Amino acid sequence: MPVSVKLPVEQGTIQLVINELHRRLAEYKLMAKMFQKRYKMDFDEFKSKKVVESLDYSFEVEEDYCDWELALDGIQTISAELKKLAKYS
Repeated sequence: MPVSVKLPVEQGTIQLVINELHRRLAEYKLMAKMFQKRYKMDFDEFKSKKVVESLDYSFEVEEDYCDWELALDGIQTISAELKKLAKYS
């Protein structure tokens, strides 16, 4: 039988938010890793080598650029939010 721990409503809500942020962080890290593996370079190198331009602005590569940038921004933003919420957990 599972053990149930009662938390105040606010604490339970905060824990749900923290759990969701961890889930999103893992998703963004996985995306970034996938793009790094696909292009065999990190995002800064991808930008500096102008890969999108060199591949004639193909839709797939431009989409990867946007998604990769989104993932990296998400990692940074969520990591900062988790640091702020650490005092509540």
